[in-house]
Amino acid sequence: MHDDPTTIWQAALKVLSTEVSRANYDTWLEGTVGTRYDGETLTISTRSEFVTEWLHKRLRPTILRTLTELAGHPVAIDFEPLRTQDDAVNALQTAATTAEVRQATPRPRLRERYTFDNYIVGPSNRLAFAAAEGVARDPGHLYNPLFIYGAAGLGKTHLLHAAGHVFIERGFQVMYVSAEAFTNQLITAIQKRAMDDFRARYRSADALLVDDIQFIAGKEQTQDEFFYTFNELYEAGRQIIITSDKSPAHISGLEERLRTRFEWGMIADLQPPDMETRIAILRHKAQEQGIRVRDDVLQVIAARYKNNIRELEGSLTRVVAYSRLTGEPLSPELVHSALASLEPNEPRLPPSPELIIDVVCRYFDIDRTGLLSVSREKRVAYPRQIAMYLMRELAHRSLVEIGQALGGRDHSTVHHGWRKMEKSLSVDPETRRDMASLREMIEQSRRIA
Repeated sequence: MHDDPTTIWQAALKVLSTEVSRANYDTWLEGTVGTRYDGETLTISTRSEFVTEWLHKRLRPTILRTLTELAGHPVAIDFEPLRTQDDAVNALQTAATTAEVRQATPRPRLRERYTFDNYIVGPSNRLAFAAAEGVARDPGHLYNPLFIYGAAGLGKTHLLHAAGHVFIERGFQVMYVSAEAFTNQLITAIQKRAMDDFRARYRSADALLVDDIQFIAGKEQTQDEFFYTFNELYEAGRQIIITSDKSPAHISGLEERLRTRFEWGMIADLQPPDMETRIAILRHKAQEQGIRVRDDVLQVIAARYKNNIRELEGSLTRVVAYSRLTGEPLSPELVHSALASLEPNEPRLPPSPELIIDVVCRYFDIDRTGLLSVSREKRVAYPRQIAMYLMRELAHRSLVEIGQALGGRDHSTVHHGWRKMEKSLSVDPETRRDMASLREMIEQSRRIA
């Protein structure tokens, strides 16, 4: 092996390009340079502190092995960011621009009641609450990024706003945006040739809070811009909090380099609240409105709404309004009367196997052919077993009927898949989250139909 550090590292990069994914190579290894070699240690210069940290944590063993194989003896490595003579000037210019942008950036519009004090904590959301409260106390260090995911109406936005309130109270510059708004602002900036202002606004923030990040999936330019915004904020030690309806691994159309970043910090999920937590949420809502509601009334409402906190709170508001309009006291009977119009007038047939298959394929971003195939790959086997469970539990179909609907499978295969999902639901939060989301999607599809 040559003694020239540039030649050594170029040879190593050629090997590494075959051992890591293209996305990882382009993101982390592209642009790195071998700068010093003393016969024992190769110093590798990177584009930034962020890249340096990532290579040290994730690719160091692979790089060491590659260099050792090329040299025929152990080679130590050291990483450092590239330095240029213009760094000091650029830093001063950036600081001046940042100060101007901060003065021009309006305070984010956060909901007043969405605070940590108003968040009811239970077994289903304890981890996400603790993580959000933790990063609000120690931004940029504890969990960065913090990625919170769960089905609609479970409190993701509440936690995002709660952290935002704390940041603002501490005098931080906060940017709160939905992923859809980020995309729309990016399009406007491109049209008006104002990309510098757009970038400065986001990259000057002390904390970036992004709601519903799944919206950027499949949008190449939006993902590209968010990628560089994420990098700059992370390198500067700024806090990033992201919410989504799915975990990073299940957001189809999301670039690998972004998926990797989202998985870097803390990932916390939100599950549907249990009965006790739902009652506590209703009791807190009643106290906010200054009304007293008996526990038996709260229990009736809590029993009706299990998967969506917004619907749960909305039902209490409706019941209270109905009581005031009719002059009747709050009671379980009044709850049934007040919410009767929200129920279908006629008994509804269970969802068809066809509908369940369509929803499962859409949710997991797989085609129908793959779901019905004989493939045992996890990407289709897991959705197939979930479809079996849903057909059994929601559609009330026999094992034979389910097997026929899923490509002519034997009833024993269906029984195994159904039981496997039943066990998984009791121990795996990811399966519970997927099942809750699918139930909601199936119900929404039935309403549309």
